[in-house]
Amino acid sequence: MSNLKLDKDEKDLLATYEADEFESILTPARRKQIREAATSTFKKDKRINIRISGRDLEAIQEEGSNLFTNYNSHFTH
Repeated sequence: MSNLKLDKDEKDLLATYEADEFESILTPARRKQIREAATSTFKKDKRINIRISGRDLEAIQEEGSNLFTNYNSHFTH
């Protein structure tokens, strides 16, 4: 971690964490709220249809094969 350029506050925070003196103030209620927000962010509850040219689809498929991924994964995020 010595390659990082940290300001004084960041250095203090890192030192506290590394000394195992860091205490989280995250309450169970706030943790639940954050977890629910994260879950709903990635929920796939809508469907869309798009039309693109064959050339564009082939380019997307080519990119997917170059990345060793299924081209559909580009649309599922």
